[in-house]
Amino acid sequence: MEIWQIVGLALIVTVISVVLKQFRPEIALQLSILAGATIFIMILSKIKVIINLLQTLADQANISSYYLLIVLKIVGVAYLAEFGAQICRDAGEGALATKIEIAAKVGVVVLAIPIIVAITESLVRLVP
Repeated sequence: MEIWQIVGLALIVTVISVVLKQFRPEIALQLSILAGATIFIMILSKIKVIINLLQTLADQANISSYYLLIVLKIVGVAYLAEFGAQICRDAGEGALATKIEIAAKVGVVVLAIPIIVAITESLVRLVP
């Protein structure tokens, strides 16, 4: 996966989508969603490398993989919400996109609670 492939795909889909929007807007939206999913699949191997690197660093630093998993879930929620919100905006549903973003923010806070508790407990132990 090279960035030029991703940019090339995105530009081609954009040009086709602009033309299709005049005649068949529903197909243009589906094409955009398909291109987004394809780009995501193209970068999966890079994401796997990043996860493996983070796991190695966590092991070396004696950090529980439980916390690493939480951080990865938070990143996943953020990316997925951004993807969904952009699709909604492309379809002209800005209000729905905002609701997705709000739900993602709440989800991130909920996922972060164990980390917040662990940090708070550590601080309480440090302060007499």
